[in-house]
Amino acid sequence: MRRKIPNTALLVAFEAAARHQSFTKAAKDLALTQSAVCRQIAALEDFVGVRLFQRTRRGVTLTDAGRAYSKQVSIRLDAVEHDTLALMAHQGQGATLELAVVPTFTAQWLLPRLPGFLREHPGIVINFTTRTRPFLFDDTEFDAAIHFGEAGWPGTESYFLMRENAMPVCSPRLLAQYGKPRRALSPEVIEAMPLMQQSTRPYAWRQWFESLGMRVAHDMSGPRYELFSMLAQAAMHDMGIALIPPMMIEEELQSGRLVVANPHWHAGDKAYYLIIPERKSETRGLREFRRWLEQQTGVYRQASGLE
Repeated sequence: MRRKIPNTALLVAFEAAARHQSFTKAAKDLALTQSAVCRQIAALEDFVGVRLFQRTRRGVTLTDAGRAYSKQVSIRLDAVEHDTLALMAHQGQGATLELAVVPTFTAQWLLPRLPGFLREHPGIVINFTTRTRPFLFDDTEFDAAIHFGEAGWPGTESYFLMRENAMPVCSPRLLAQYGKPRRALSPEVIEAMPLMQQSTRPYAWRQWFESLGMRVAHDMSGPRYELFSMLAQAAMHDMGIALIPPMMIEEELQSGRLVVANPHWHAGDKAYYLIIPERKSETRGLREFRRWLEQQTGVYRQASGLE
């Protein structure tokens, strides 16, 4: 049975005209004449049997039906373009993975290790887009997500990666100011320091002190930063002490720009997970990436004492 789908050229002309709200601008965008665009829009309207544009002396505007249809057409043309570019890039070989990720974990821990995976799988390209909250995969083009929080998204499979082992860190200058160089600070000394907060983990300091049997009245006071990378920069500039997982600041710790003020850490209930929609769980490229990521996080957990 023949599909009830308009000619692609008609859809492209309609998307451009809807985006510009102008047949003239659409014609310039598509390197066509205005009359050609007008004919294509008219042909599309005849095909669907619905008026998509309202013609006036001042120009054209989308009808309600045209506005709703343009949103769907735009999404699907973008998807076709994305798939076409991926096919052209790989010449029919390999795969492209679209991952939704949390930013600092990806930038500081995953990306430095990713070249190893790409050397083993040269035909796989991985694109990253920041997403910090759960979402429905059916509404996106994502193949998987690396998420910090809880597993159990509807219609997905979740693979545990690691928990955070946030420790108090500060600049070596601040460490020397409050204690002795290269010596751990006691929780009582840390209590008296400026406590910098991570806005997405508002109870981090409270949980850290409580894990030591301490109650600190001002444990939620202090400047707040959205990302661990911001928190690390503030700590390096002597603005206070911060709770940061060492995996987020490996380079800073190795270079000595930051030091662990106290090695005690408290793991919360949340963790990092790889979330894969059930319908894509056996995709070859994604299956290879999952195996590699589980192996890398397992090695890190064992080396860091997180097992």
